[in-house]
Amino acid sequence: MNRIEYPQQKIMIVGAGRTGIALCRYFVQRSAAVTLSDTRPADSLAELDELTHLGVNLDLGGHTTAKFLSSDLIVISPGVSLQLPAIKAAVTAGIPVLGEIEIACREFDVPLIAITGTNGKSTTTTLIGAIYSAWGKQPFVGGNLGTPLIASTQRSDYDVIVAEISSFQLEAVKQFHPRYALLLNLSEDHLDRYPDMVSYINAKREIFKRMTTSDVAILNAEDARTATFSETIIAQKIFFSSKRILDKGMGYDGAHIVWRHQGSESHFPVSELQIKGLHNIENVMAALIAPLCEGCPPELAWKAVCAFRGLEHRMNLVRVLNGVPWYNDSKGTNVGSVIKSLEGLQPPVTLIAGGKDKGGDYAPLADLISEKVRHLILIGEARARIEAALGNLTHTVHAASLDDAVSLAHALTETGGTVLLSPGCSSFDMFKSYAERGNVFSAAVGRLPEVRR
Repeated sequence: MNRIEYPQQKIMIVGAGRTGIALCRYFVQRSAAVTLSDTRPADSLAELDELTHLGVNLDLGGHTTAKFLSSDLIVISPGVSLQLPAIKAAVTAGIPVLGEIEIACREFDVPLIAITGTNGKSTTTTLIGAIYSAWGKQPFVGGNLGTPLIASTQRSDYDVIVAEISSFQLEAVKQFHPRYALLLNLSEDHLDRYPDMVSYINAKREIFKRMTTSDVAILNAEDARTATFSETIIAQKIFFSSKRILDKGMGYDGAHIVWRHQGSESHFPVSELQIKGLHNIENVMAALIAPLCEGCPPELAWKAVCAFRGLEHRMNLVRVLNGVPWYNDSKGTNVGSVIKSLEGLQPPVTLIAGGKDKGGDYAPLADLISEKVRHLILIGEARARIEAALGNLTHTVHAASLDDAVSLAHALTETGGTVLLSPGCSSFDMFKSYAERGNVFSAAVGRLPEVRR
C-alpha cells in the first residue's frame, strides 16, 4: 500500500454506519482533524465512545452546513446522497466531495478487481476471492459486500483487492481505476434514488471511465443495455455468454462452460457446481475470467468454484417440510433478481414479496407470475403497488408481517410446491437489512410444525 497522510486537514465524514466509522479510524491514523456527521442522534449510534476517545468531533442529529463549509475535504459513505443541502453548499464553495472507495484506491499498489452490476455482485466477488485463496494468494474481499474497502489499507500483504462496487459508491470518484472491471448485468434498480434508468446506468458506467488499454473490462455479451455503450470502453474487452460458445471469451453450451483465450481452450462441466441456476452459471463464468487471465491454473480455479455453496440469504434452502422446499432469497431486492430466482424453480411456487418500494417496474415479472406462481403473498409498503401490477395474475393475499406471511404460505402450499421469499424490494420499511429480514424468515420457517394445523 502507498500510505497517504492528511496532516491537520479538516475532514468531514458523512454517515455513521460501518463505512463511516472505518473512515474515521483511517483519517485519525493519518493525522487528520476528523468530524463525523449523521442525521441520527447519538443514542441511536454505536462505537461513538471509541471515536470521541480518538478525538473525532461529532455533528449529530442533522448536518450543520457551517461545519461542512469549514472542511478541507468531505468523504461520504455509500448511502449518502450528493443532493444533501450541506453537501451541495460545499460543492458550490469548491470543497471536494469524495466517496470512500476513492480514498481507499489511492493507496493501492496491487491489482484491483471491481465488480458491479444489478444482480450477482456479491456471489461473483466471493467466488473471485475463493479462487485467489485456493491459488495460494492473499486477497482482500469486500467493498459493498460487507467489509468497507477502506479497511484494506490496514494491511500491506494483500496480493489483490477484490471489491463489490455499487452505483452509489461510483457517484463520487475521481481517480478510481480498476485493473479488471466486471459489469455483470443491468436491470431496473434504485429508481427511488435515480430519476431514470439512464442515470442509473451512467453511474454504473463510471467504473470504466479511467481504464486504459492495459486494463480489462469483463462484460455480459447477452445484456442488451450493456451493448449500447460497450464500444465506448477503452479497455480490452472480454465477454461471457450463457447462451452460446464464444470465439474468444467465456461461453456456455448447455452442459459445459468453455473458455477460449490466447489460443488455449478449457472445458468445465457445470454438473459439478454446487450452486444451481443459469444466473449462477453466469456468475461463475464472470468470476473465472480475471484469475485465469492472471495465470491461475484452470483446474485449480474450477475446483475452487465447485466448492462454493452459495451466499447466505441468496436462494438458500432453509428447510424441506411436508415435501415443500422453503428458499430464503432475502437478498433479492430488485425485480431482476426475483426473475432469476423464479426462473430456476419449477411451478407451483408460493412467492413472498414486498418491502420498501424502489421505484422500479414490476411488469417484467408478469409472465413468470402467470406461469409459475400459484400464490403471491405481499408484505410491506410496496404491497399495494405490487398487487396493482401483478395481483390479477394469480391468487394474491396480503400479510401484516413476515411471520404472518410464513404462516399463510404454510397453509396455502401443498406438497410438491415451493415457497420462495424473494422480496424484489429493500428491507428498510420493516427491517434493518436484508440479512435481518432473511434471518426472521428462516427462524419463522424453522418454527413451523411438521403437520398443518
